[in-house]
Amino acid sequence: MPPQSGRREFAAEVPGDLPSLTPGAIPLIDVTVSGAKAGDLAQASLVSSTRFIKLNAAVWSNSTVRVMARNISGGHVRSRGGEAVGGGGEAARRVA
Repeated sequence: MPPQSGRREFAAEVPGDLPSLTPGAIPLIDVTVSGAKAGDLAQASLVSSTRFIKLNAAVWSNSTVRVMARNISGGHVRSRGGEAVGGGGEAARRVA
């Protein structure tokens, strides 16, 4: 669906896996999203579904979205080549 009038939408993908996460771990991943500006809405998602990792995203600085991947499982979450138990590619999207 195209953006509504007055909105802009950009997307970026980062290939690779999240690191293995200990309970409560919160690694930060910076993703370049050309055109992102402070105050823009940012979203992040994993390629594969998991209920053990919660992602938050925010425009950190011009053209940079910071993604926080938090282990909410209470146990160790291992990344195994994009499987749902630990990883996948991260993607950040900005909508303004």
